[in-house]
Amino acid sequence: MIAAVLAGGRSRRFGGDKLLVRIDGKPLILHTIERLELAREIDRIVVISSRENADRIRAFGYDVLVDTLMIGPMGGIYTALSLGDALVVAGDMPLLIPEFVDFIIDMFLEAKKPACVPRWANGYLEPLHAAYSKDFLPLLREKIEGGDYAINRAVRESDACYVDIEKLPEEWRESFFNVNTRGDVGKLKERIV
Repeated sequence: MIAAVLAGGRSRRFGGDKLLVRIDGKPLILHTIERLELAREIDRIVVISSRENADRIRAFGYDVLVDTLMIGPMGGIYTALSLGDALVVAGDMPLLIPEFVDFIIDMFLEAKKPACVPRWANGYLEPLHAAYSKDFLPLLREKIEGGDYAINRAVRESDACYVDIEKLPEEWRESFFNVNTRGDVGKLKERIV
């Protein structure tokens, strides 16, 4: 399966391009990509980038698709699905657990649903650590054309399968850690050293 790493955000809360911030000697986004490379179910990795970042990310040696919509995560997912079914993750998730990635993909393939999304007991979804079918494209197109860019709403309106997070090994929850602020970089450094 294709893994699509979303790298189109503007990093407003961070105050700069967080995906290129060096942590333990390499850019943040490479930590995410290297974890994906360890997942047995991933055949290809592509990065969905803004036009501004495309060349910088291509320099790392990965395929890059430009998100021309720039409407947030929904646009990145829409762009990724132009290649076919995809596991979609955010580029600022450097602690992905490869076994969890494989688990989600296995559930997705078994369920044969338009999406397979981790969900917390309180109903909160993790749509940027989820698998999507190319069959999800028509619903996304409808939402985009209507100006509704909320990926959570699109997932809930589809016939998605859900992964109950609380029933999974607790250590897999580290996968959801993402870097939003400079303080998160400090937390990350403590975890990866």
